[in-house]
Amino acid sequence: MNYTDLISPKGNFFLIAGPCVVENREVTMCVAREVASVCRDLGIPYFFKASYRKANRSSLRSFTGIGDEAALQILADVKSELHLPIVTDIHTEEEAEKAATVADILQIPAFLCRQTTLLVAAAKTGKMVNIKKGQFLSPESMRFAAEKVRDAGNPNVMLTERGTTFGYQDLVVDFRGVKAMQAVGCPVVLDCTHSLQQPNQPAGVTGGHPELIETIARAGVAVGFDGLFIETHPEPSKALSDGANMLPLSELRPLMEKLVKIRKAISL
Repeated sequence: MNYTDLISPKGNFFLIAGPCVVENREVTMCVAREVASVCRDLGIPYFFKASYRKANRSSLRSFTGIGDEAALQILADVKSELHLPIVTDIHTEEEAEKAATVADILQIPAFLCRQTTLLVAAAKTGKMVNIKKGQFLSPESMRFAAEKVRDAGNPNVMLTERGTTFGYQDLVVDFRGVKAMQAVGCPVVLDCTHSLQQPNQPAGVTGGHPELIETIARAGVAVGFDGLFIETHPEPSKALSDGANMLPLSELRPLMEKLVKIRKAISL
């Protein structure tokens, strides 16, 4: 996969979307089929995302996955049965090679975006590397993360904005950052769901503001982000991870229809 695979002939943004984590085959396939249908109808390049393992959890009791092999097999089934490219997270160098047997894009979590050995291991798989901007970093500083991947011999890297820490329990998206990161010379994605998280809640479970997903997404398309990242679930209240900031699957189509119109309008 390279940059040209991210470009729509209709000039649309691309979409990275799926449930936060592989919970089971039923939910995973349900989300993949529905989002793929929406994107096919609207001419949006689509990349299915689900973590096969969740390592960064608020609590020791938080759900981390169904097991690596089982989760990777479900992702492989999504890829083969629905012909969708796969995005998944990695957290250690050892995970890079394992995940790369299925994934087309290896995603580096925001808290690990400066982890040199992890970035190099991801780069050496030859897969595209999506680096999420740390909540503690400026957009300009992401140049150095991208350079680590490129200097390791892999030119296929993209960056994702997911908000900047504001106080203890909020994140804020600085939309000026898209230009700074695009100046690095790679596609830039806006994470419309994690940007609305409210971390560090007293209950030990991350909160969020899913009612603002459309607001963030509309603004992101309007200012020129190349792609959008949205976690979605048939029943967010029952999701095993990050349900508090996920988009209900039933709301995805009407949102995408609005966003495609905005993209068309700014392209005139």
